[in-house]
Amino acid sequence: MVRVSQLVLAAVSLALLAACATPGPSGSAPLATASITPGDSDASIYGLYLAGQAALDSGDSRAATALFARAADKQPDALYLKDRVLTAALMSGDVQRAASLAPSAGDASSGDRILGVMAQTVEALAEGRGEEAYQRLVKSGDLGRGGSALALLKPWAAAAAGRTEASLAMPALDDRLTRMIASIDQGLLMERAHRYADAETTFKALLPDHAALPLVAAAYGPYLERRGRRQDAIALYDQVLAIAPDDADMLAARARAAAKAAPPPPPTIREGAAQALMVPAAVVLANKEQEVGLIYLRLALRLDPNQSEAWLLVGDALNGLNDPEGARQAFAQVGPKSSHYVDARTRLAWSYQADDMDQAMKLAQETVQQRPDSQDAKLTLADLMRADDRFAESAKLLDDVIARAGPKAEWRLYYMRGVALERSGQWPDAERDLKKALEMQPNSPEVLNYLGYSWVNRGTHIQEGLKLIEKALTLQPDEGAYVDSLGWAYYRLGDYKKAVGLLERAATLDAGDAEINDHLGDAYWRAGRHDEARFQWRAVLTMKPPAGIKASAQMKLDSPDGVDAVAAKPETVAAK
Repeated sequence: MVRVSQLVLAAVSLALLAACATPGPSGSAPLATASITPGDSDASIYGLYLAGQAALDSGDSRAATALFARAADKQPDALYLKDRVLTAALMSGDVQRAASLAPSAGDASSGDRILGVMAQTVEALAEGRGEEAYQRLVKSGDLGRGGSALALLKPWAAAAAGRTEASLAMPALDDRLTRMIASIDQGLLMERAHRYADAETTFKALLPDHAALPLVAAAYGPYLERRGRRQDAIALYDQVLAIAPDDADMLAARARAAAKAAPPPPPTIREGAAQALMVPAAVVLANKEQEVGLIYLRLALRLDPNQSEAWLLVGDALNGLNDPEGARQAFAQVGPKSSHYVDARTRLAWSYQADDMDQAMKLAQETVQQRPDSQDAKLTLADLMRADDRFAESAKLLDDVIARAGPKAEWRLYYMRGVALERSGQWPDAERDLKKALEMQPNSPEVLNYLGYSWVNRGTHIQEGLKLIEKALTLQPDEGAYVDSLGWAYYRLGDYKKAVGLLERAATLDAGDAEINDHLGDAYWRAGRHDEARFQWRAVLTMKPPAGIKASAQMKLDSPDGVDAVAAKPETVAAK
């Protein structure tokens, strides 16, 4: 079955970091109406709308659905309310309700019409009503560029209706990515129709597109295995692995074919239709259309509840839409047999890191037990150990990871272990690893910064260390953490005037960082600007600083000696 490419998934993850909720009408004030509940009988239409929007913005799409529905009951002709009810129902995964709310052609925008037709089509397919699903798509007509998801669904609906010729017709699509997905689906549907020569021709025509090779191989390889051509399948998997040697899906597929194990069956109609929705979902998410992307994913899951990639992306989308608990529930849906299990458990574990480190550690440890050969699972556990100040344990776990990787160990592994060793007071071993990481990746800003700062802070290789930090800043000139490192290096060298200038810039770039502000306070004190120093240390206490920084700032504030009240000791550099 076709899988969404890792590049598309990466684009989605980056897009979600900048997610923003859909705004309400001009002048709305959701916070003032957040106390309205679906059961409030005296609430106004506008109040219900604002409360529904507030619920949607906070990630509670089920409450939003109920609130919008109450508002719509009060004003049945208000199209904007019908739109919100439909959208909220789809975002919450209530496809059956959404299908019943689908607008007619005359009283809705093209976007709402598309969502309505999709909801009705998907619900019909999920319930085994193939002819109904197909007819809805036929009658929907040309819905323009936004109808590409419907166009991808149509061949699968035709197959569900028993209309073989219609299922093999290539949809008219403008976008290169969706055309490619449609062609892959065409090959799978030709196999379903026992037109093996045509399927072969269709798949082979896609092979010259190297960017599409992983997606094509994910469908064509299993097809070859099912046709008894395991060696051809292995050769195809090897082509992908030559480009992406760590592709877990391709590695698993190659191992399966080499072991002459049973190949995966062709996708069912519901599985194929669900997969057809995945790429449009990824595209709109990458374009920061969070609500629509989540809707596509919910529709895909109505067809195939075991679609682990969809659950992974739903979790990311819900995080972006301010629903961390919903995101956790989505990540938890990915089971141990899925190739995305470790990714999902990693996200789940990190979601607890800020407020329940014990739970985060438990989840990470359970993942390692479930997947003892997974490097990613162990790296997650090692990272969480570092976040929990368990540096020696983190370094020991990384010993095992690096030993297993052997000559293939990446620079980042040495960097991670170097940080853990430095933090646990094992500097000679830490220096060895950091130098190894820098040798392997000479233009890594984080390695340049960490090693350079460590040298300067210890009074060794000072000029060389300064050059490393300056190089890190050349590569990332607006990274506050690196500006802080350079400023603190000059502080340690006694050049307080230069240190103040750099640390002031660092505090501007990263105003909420307690360590940077603490450094700036120290530099002010040494420069004779004691009032400004105390102001800075007081600011540190408002930033929820780590215990060590908090204690240091308080001690400096409590003593007339300021910086001199804190016993001199070697600093540790943050893993910036």
